[in-house]
Amino acid sequence: MNQRTQEIFERGTRPEPAGFVRDFSVLLSSTPRGARLARLLAVDTLRSWGLPHERASHVVAELAANAATHGRLPGRSFRLTLYVIGTTVRVEVTDTRGDRLPAPQVPDAGAESGRGLLLVEALADRWGVIEERFPRKTVWAELGCSPPEPESSRCGAVGD
Repeated sequence: MNQRTQEIFERGTRPEPAGFVRDFSVLLSSTPRGARLARLLAVDTLRSWGLPHERASHVVAELAANAATHGRLPGRSFRLTLYVIGTTVRVEVTDTRGDRLPAPQVPDAGAESGRGLLLVEALADRWGVIEERFPRKTVWAELGCSPPEPESSRCGAVGD
């Protein structure tokens, strides 16, 4: 065993090559339970990667809830995909209702829903929709972050 392999074995970590892209993807049921599971899986995945999850968890929750509510077709799932490229976390939620494209709306003051995309717009650095081969669409959001510094694990938190 060479010295580098020995260090990896002792620390239990592997070095990541330059340009390394982390990704996670899962199919989930188009139900409220599937939307909650999407948020929990995203938080768990980002934590395991040593990245902040506060903003991303809210974005995933909103996009997954939209997929389960507005993008739902009976018997069809939605896909959650997370990518980390450099200092950017990209969240993608793909559903099977390509005929229903999301658009931010300003709800009435007393409305109990309708603010999800406004929240995504506020939390994400960029977001958009990719119209795919019918009947699919992917709603994506990108959040800039950097790996936590040794003294702080809150980089990228809401309000930073």
